Amino acid sequence: MFENLIQKHLNADAQEPAAANADAATATPNAPVQPVATAHDDFDWSVDKRNVISYTKEEREKYDNVYDNTFVQLNDGQLMFGTIVGLTKTDVVLNIGFKSDGLISLNEFRDLPGLKVGDEVEVMVVEKEDRDGHLNLSRKQARITRAWERIVEVHKTGEVITGTVTSKTKGGLIVDVFGMETFLPGSQIDVKPVTDYDQFVNKTMEFKVVKINETIKNAVVSHKALIESDIEAQRAEIMSKLEKGQVLEGTVKNITDFGAFMDLGGLDGLLYITDISWGRISHPSEVLKMDQKVNVVVLDFDDEKKRISLGLKQLTPHPWDVLPETIAEGNVVKGKVVNIEDYGAFLEIMPGVEGLVHVSEITWANTPINAKEFFKLGDEHEAKIVTLDKASRKMSLSIKQLSPDPWNDIETKFAEGSRHTGLVKNITNYGVFVELAPGIGGMIHISDLSWLKRFNHPSEYTKVGSNIDVVIMGIDKENRKLQLGHKQLEEDPWNTLQDTFAIGSLHEGTVIKRDDKGAVVQLPYGLEGFAPNRHLNKEDGKSIGADETAQFMVIEFDRNEKRIVLSHSRIWEQGQIEEKEAAKKEARSEAEKTKKAVKSIQNKVEKATLGDLGVLADLKKKLESGDAGNEEAKSE
Repeated sequence: MFENLIQKHLNADAQEPAAANADAATATPNAPVQPVATAHDDFDWSVDKRNVISYTKEEREKYDNVYDNTFVQLNDGQLMFGTIVGLTKTDVVLNIGFKSDGLISLNEFRDLPGLKVGDEVEVMVVEKEDRDGHLNLSRKQARITRAWERIVEVHKTGEVITGTVTSKTKGGLIVDVFGMETFLPGSQIDVKPVTDYDQFVNKTMEFKVVKINETIKNAVVSHKALIESDIEAQRAEIMSKLEKGQVLEGTVKNITDFGAFMDLGGLDGLLYITDISWGRISHPSEVLKMDQKVNVVVLDFDDEKKRISLGLKQLTPHPWDVLPETIAEGNVVKGKVVNIEDYGAFLEIMPGVEGLVHVSEITWANTPINAKEFFKLGDEHEAKIVTLDKASRKMSLSIKQLSPDPWNDIETKFAEGSRHTGLVKNITNYGVFVELAPGIGGMIHISDLSWLKRFNHPSEYTKVGSNIDVVIMGIDKENRKLQLGHKQLEEDPWNTLQDTFAIGSLHEGTVIKRDDKGAVVQLPYGLEGFAPNRHLNKEDGKSIGADETAQFMVIEFDRNEKRIVLSHSRIWEQGQIEEKEAAKKEARSEAEKTKKAVKSIQNKVEKATLGDLGVLADLKKKLESGDAGNEEAKSE
């Protein structure tokens, strides 16, 4: 068959197309080519130079089929088995029944150290014929394809597989599974956080395929999933045997602000902070430590949510049920401040046993007391047990009852009219609260701070923590209140200043405050007066401003109301009035003189002369002009 094909090509090559070449040489450009008769038109091209006739069409098709069926049919990407027919230093020669053998790099057989001629291996046809005409095969690609098929299968079934950690990479490890590289994230190595990845390299471990990507043929495996499966089985077994009140041994695996998580042997339970101790604790670490083994009691559990509530303090009796005899009404105890509220503070007498010191039981004084200023967390105080109720587990305590009631002999120590020095404890809008002795105090009303000054708020005069002199003005023993005064330490200056600041008197003053109603003016002797806006006008039309000093006239003085009203305008307005009055007085005086002169002349002259008549005329004019001036003065 091969000889016939070769002979056919030789016959075809031997024929020279001379006639065709001649026609092409003599052809005229742009002219239609006409067939030219030659001497060899009847030449039989199917006959070679040796006069051997070729196959007929039917025979050719028959032998082509025989040729094609001699070799296997291949497609790119196809998997198939082949036989090793040769080994070189770098390659493996593989026969897969194709018209040519394939070469595969020896590196792809590193996992088969005993490789020899005659062995069968599975390969993938990468290309039936590459650019050099060679058959391109790959065992590696065949292994990857088979490995991916198995990985996809075990991902569906959830089967546990074995793989070898080959190297470390960013965020995890590379695992060889069935000859294919997969990714093991650091979070999927163990149930506990892992920081040292190197310890797992070259180790063979069991895994589960947890995620696959068909597009890029990438798989993620997990060792943690196997551990969680085992833990879940243990949890189910433990949950099936749990009972309320059951005591278990647990290990502290985590401590938080609100409690501690206990490992009960594959199952976690929460030991809440309030169930750790009968006493108050601020953090679980005060009692528990990491990895500590302790016995706990099961308080409650939820099968569906798999939550278990544990208790530690419940393993011991409640302290209220076993109170010692020393804790009884009337006895004095010592306790630590564990909680402070606006209404008082709680003292812990012993772990789990607390008593309340109400604000009313802190001091004998009837003045307001802030418990948060008196008590501090952690401080210890002695107190007397006032009431004790074991059934409701309540106890009331008193600090003030540790000392005698100072109000029993208040009239002796703090008699009315007596003077004392006290400490300012509190300031309100209406007065100052002063402590004279522990449990003894009273209030100075804002109006009793000063004879001369008016204050918008007592803080303008004194501050908390300052000492102040007072006089006892009244005692209310029943309500435990003292009425105190400060200005009463001196005589009322208003009684002696009435003559000094009489109405119409002039004084120099300085404006210390100005508003839309008027100005507050500082006067001598520490007094203050008020000048309404209309009384602040100057003669030039301007108004007296803040911090300006000027003369003021007292236009009102009220000793009872402690009020002085001032005017600056009245001073210059009164001067103008006085000038007008003086002018009027002078005009009237001139008129009187003229009248007297006229009357005198009339009495002396009995007969009129021409010269006398002229004098009388002049006097008359003066008289008339004087009367006119009087009329003008009257009209003004």
